[in-house]
Amino acid sequence: MIPDALTQGQFDTVYNFLSLVIAAQLFTAIFLILALQRVLPRYRQALIIAAVVCGIAAYHYFRIFDSFKAAFVTDAVGGRGDYVQAAGASFNEGYRYVDWLLTVPLLLVELIAVLALAAAVQKKLLWQLIPAATLMILLGYPGEISTDDGTRLLWGVLSTIPFLFILYVLFVELTKSLDRQPPGAKHLISQLRILLVVSWLVYPVAYALPLLGISGPDAWVLKQVGYSLADIAAKAVYALIIYRLAKLKSYADDPAFAAIERGPVDEGDDLRPRRRSTTAEPVGGPRRATDEAA
Repeated sequence: MIPDALTQGQFDTVYNFLSLVIAAQLFTAIFLILALQRVLPRYRQALIIAAVVCGIAAYHYFRIFDSFKAAFVTDAVGGRGDYVQAAGASFNEGYRYVDWLLTVPLLLVELIAVLALAAAVQKKLLWQLIPAATLMILLGYPGEISTDDGTRLLWGVLSTIPFLFILYVLFVELTKSLDRQPPGAKHLISQLRILLVVSWLVYPVAYALPLLGISGPDAWVLKQVGYSLADIAAKAVYALIIYRLAKLKSYADDPAFAAIERGPVDEGDDLRPRRRSTTAEPVGGPRRATDEAA
């Protein structure tokens, strides 16, 4: 439940974390667009999708930020008093679910795209993951907006079923397709999967707070902070690992491209250490050819 009032500290905490997410998502998206040329063309689709995900998240957090500022107001000078819900305004939690409905399936598409799997394998995985991710979000929303614990529990359990299926695909089905990945890539893919699971676990925990009898302004602020940090991890940090994975695979696929990107030292570069000659020159410098002839 959205609280009727927040202290200044509680208001400032939510305000600052929402601002942090906007900055993280927006500038991660810009970085990814600028870094497209740093990977081979076959991996750029993954970076474009990652930038789109961060852009969508930044837009929705702008909306959440504006909704929050409009929903809680104070008459205290300098904003140093309690903030109460404004008449005729409400904080819209629906923005988060609209964001997740768009971005969660795309996060999984990012991962499949950067792996550059065979077309048949890629198609199979996408047909498994995208419907499950969409269903997970759609089933969670009715429980999020419900004030009845029984209804919230029912939709929460239903939403967990596609979530468990996604975990099965990521850790069982996807693993079968990783044999041809470069050695370093397998470690990054493991990091990506773990990051997704850990960040996604924040959402059901926050969802379950009212069912556990944990409510009030402090719990609501904690939920907003948790959602914000989870979104940074699951989108911005995840995207940067996708970029790192795309670079690693680009280097493994094309050594010439890797040499250009890494900037090999030229043979005539003066910065390279040179071996000193073991033959001492005569005082006054090398003799001229005419002297030697004489």
